[in-house]
Amino acid sequence: MEQKKRLFKNISLVEFKRQRVLIIWSVFFVAYGLVFCYAPLVGWLMAFQNYKPKDGILHSAFIGMTKFKMLFSDATFIRVIRNTLAMGVINLVATFVMAILFAILLNEIRLKGSKKVIQTISYLPHFLSWIIVTGILHDALSGSGIVNELLTKFHLVSQPINFFAHEEYFWPIVAFANVWKETGWNAIIYLAAITAIDPSLYEAAAIDGAGRWNKIKYVTLPGIKPTIIILLIMNIGNVLNAGFEIQYLLGNGLVQQVSQTIDIYVLKWGISQMDYSLGTAAGIFKSAVSIVLILICNTIAKRHGEERLF
Repeated sequence: MEQKKRLFKNISLVEFKRQRVLIIWSVFFVAYGLVFCYAPLVGWLMAFQNYKPKDGILHSAFIGMTKFKMLFSDATFIRVIRNTLAMGVINLVATFVMAILFAILLNEIRLKGSKKVIQTISYLPHFLSWIIVTGILHDALSGSGIVNELLTKFHLVSQPINFFAHEEYFWPIVAFANVWKETGWNAIIYLAAITAIDPSLYEAAAIDGAGRWNKIKYVTLPGIKPTIIILLIMNIGNVLNAGFEIQYLLGNGLVQQVSQTIDIYVLKWGISQMDYSLGTAAGIFKSAVSIVLILICNTIAKRHGEERLF
């Protein structure tokens, strides 16, 4: 027994020396996570306090769940949850489906040069800031913009539409902006999953007489199914992260009933009004809902024998 212990110890030391560079680097990443991801969670105590900056977290009065009760008794916050959830679901469906479709269509292009050019152009919008994107949207959808010019030229409308003055247009505009900005970037991981599919499966399908559609249906989609499920679970967890910049930049007094999200609510009431406890409570609510959604989706995937996060 003693000999086995010494042998195990020697093996561990050898393995440690062999991987010491990786271990040293991992220490830095662990320290980064502790300092910037976990240490700030101490600030969650503010949600249960009547926090005053001059008193700090340690000396502010404890008030329990009062701030949470205030949140859920506020009609504005309930409306904000509706807006956030609606835009989150619309963005999830639109960007998720479009990324998969774009990756499959791009994979079907046989000319490598054209494929690379299209892929490069498609993910360039990802690197644009939302300031630039919203500026483009304002110009395109303004009364004299290209969209209104086309609508009037083809006699689809009698006069230009003020898209930013009607609530029913706001959510589709946000969804379109997210699709345009992120589809090319999101498709990269699906393209990587498609390239990992064994080419012999396509050859076997061709021998059986399968055309392009059947190859996509019976080879490509099943091949990237695990990737789709994992990303779907992760994206569902972010459904309440519907955004802040685009809603804040495109929103105005005419559409504020549908444009405000939880993040804007936190900015308005938590920071601008210096009610940090209320803003923290709203942030905790978002995090709790995200964790619950991930756990539910992961459990469903597990019960059906699909890929899952844990």
